[in-house]
Amino acid sequence: MCYAIGDEEFKLFELVPRKSVFVGDRVYIGKDSGLRAEIDHVKRRIGASELSRTADAELDFAVEKIVADNPERFIRFYNEAEAINLRKHLLEELPGLGKKTLQAIIDERRNGAFEDFEDLANRAKVKNPDKLIAARVLQEIRDPSMKRYLFVSR
Repeated sequence: MCYAIGDEEFKLFELVPRKSVFVGDRVYIGKDSGLRAEIDHVKRRIGASELSRTADAELDFAVEKIVADNPERFIRFYNEAEAINLRKHLLEELPGLGKKTLQAIIDERRNGAFEDFEDLANRAKVKNPDKLIAARVLQEIRDPSMKRYLFVSR
């Protein structure tokens, strides 16, 4: 048995491998069995509380890697996020993002879309914008009682 996280919807799975699979390996688990070289089948979808301690410890690294490997997907969130209501902006859902930084992002977006995380960090003075996204994803994975899901499929 091994565990996996989907890189599109961040779903967690328990898998039955055909051969040895190592931490950090990227494997195919789709319906085409001809493409499933490493995995025999998906045993079930699981919640974060069902991960082994080792798998839970690796989850942070896996999410950070997914965010780092897909910058265009996540920079789009910074470029397109809107106000939720009169008092709250969707960007405020990112843990660690304060009002001043939020305003800096909104102000800088008026000068053009952010090209990547580095551009965002430089123009809006956001420290580690990729880590803010990863932290939010991990919150959504680990807390089943959240009201709003931005990245994780429920």
